[in-house]
Amino acid sequence: MFLLANFLFAAAKVLDIILTLYVFVLIGRVIISWFNVDPDKPIVRFIYGATEPLLARVRGVLPFSVGGFDFSPIIVWIAIEFVRRFLVQSLYDLVNALR
Repeated sequence: MFLLANFLFAAAKVLDIILTLYVFVLIGRVIISWFNVDPDKPIVRFIYGATEPLLARVRGVLPFSVGGFDFSPIIVWIAIEFVRRFLVQSLYDLVNALR
C-alpha cells in the first residue's frame, strides 16, 4: 500500500506541476497577443504550438469572442483550475487515505 501511495503522490505532484506550467504558458500566450511580436521567434512558436491546439478546440465548441476579445484562454484556465482542484486534490486525498 505504501508503494501505491507514493506512486499516486508522485503522479499528483507531477500533474500539478505540469498544469501550473501550462497556465504560465497560457498567460504568455495572452500577453503575446497584446503586442505585435515576430511569429518566427522560437519562444513565440513554442507558445503558439503549445496553446493553439487546445484553444482552437475550445473556440470550435464555444465560439466566445466579443469585440475582438477571445475568451478561450479564460475557459481553458478555468478548466485547468478545475482539474487541479478536483483531480489533483482527489489524488492527494487518496494518498492520505492509503497511508
